[in-house]
Amino acid sequence: MAKRTPLYDMHVKYGGHIVEFAGYDLPVQYEGLGVIKEHVAVRTQAGLFDVSHMGELIVSGENAEAAVNNLITNEVRNMVDGQVKYSLMTNDKGGEVDDVLVYKISGTCFLLVVNASNVDKDAKWVSSHLPQGVKFANISDEVSQLALQGPKAETILKKLLKEEFIPQKYYTFNKDVTINGMRCLVSQTGYTGEHGYEIYLSNADACKMYETLMEAGKDEGLVPAGLGARDTLRFEAAMPLYGHELGEDIPANETALGFCIKMAKENFNGKAALEAHTPEYTRVGAKLIDRGIARENCPVYLGDEQVGYVTSGTHSPTFGCALAMLRLKKGVEGQLTVDVRGKRLKIEIVPLPFYKRG
Repeated sequence: MAKRTPLYDMHVKYGGHIVEFAGYDLPVQYEGLGVIKEHVAVRTQAGLFDVSHMGELIVSGENAEAAVNNLITNEVRNMVDGQVKYSLMTNDKGGEVDDVLVYKISGTCFLLVVNASNVDKDAKWVSSHLPQGVKFANISDEVSQLALQGPKAETILKKLLKEEFIPQKYYTFNKDVTINGMRCLVSQTGYTGEHGYEIYLSNADACKMYETLMEAGKDEGLVPAGLGARDTLRFEAAMPLYGHELGEDIPANETALGFCIKMAKENFNGKAALEAHTPEYTRVGAKLIDRGIARENCPVYLGDEQVGYVTSGTHSPTFGCALAMLRLKKGVEGQLTVDVRGKRLKIEIVPLPFYKRG
């Protein structure tokens, strides 16, 4: 039986169409809105997402910084308190155990935010790779998370918080914030390509926080938003999704995420495998020239040779056309086609991200 987040009653109240995702009952869209309206609201005004299904792991102790640095591809030793970094967490072959957000609470305490479908796997992986004396805690079941996303997100938050408590820079956070009597951590992060915030708080306060934000946003066009819009928004922003663009068998140096892979680091788990691996594939964007939508796993051809496949594909609400992210052999040139249900459709390679704010 699927689990429910503490916000389940809110989804029912606002007309959420519930589906099972990553072991949870979550809204894919809301009655009277739908994926496209929710997507457009986030691009133009604001949307509120329940992301309480995400996992939260705490690594703490005197050697926590070195332990976290060894687990991930990015560099944490130059982080300041209150900073967030995106990283990959790689296995011994250089594939992804997961992609994670690393929050530096202090020099001896780090919060790792991981994907819902990987919480148990990640908890085992992290805890088994920590040196003696470094503490580990999986607090996923105790924490709720809301994502307030869109150009009006800051206006909404300013109705509830003094400016000094709102994180001013992208990928920073304030950990001691009180909104309407509720203690929380607020970060300027998100998975939509828009300006926005993610709010972490206790399960007991989740519904009250949801209603507080919806009330503050009622004159700013704030709408509840579900998994459907979350996926189309992240897709347009070319943000990878675990199990699609990332996975245990996809080498990290074939993901086009070089900005978070610091090969100059002394060491990290999987570094040796990546040094020994010459990348054969990369992640690219594509636009369909012919009519149709290329979905996940559709094969991509150059002539009669398969040279890749679609990792994510959909109709873009912002651009009004079909787009796709591909895992494509490096150095391929010429007219590519994608096989959609036995029909070869022409595609052209386009730059990623498809969408960039401003």
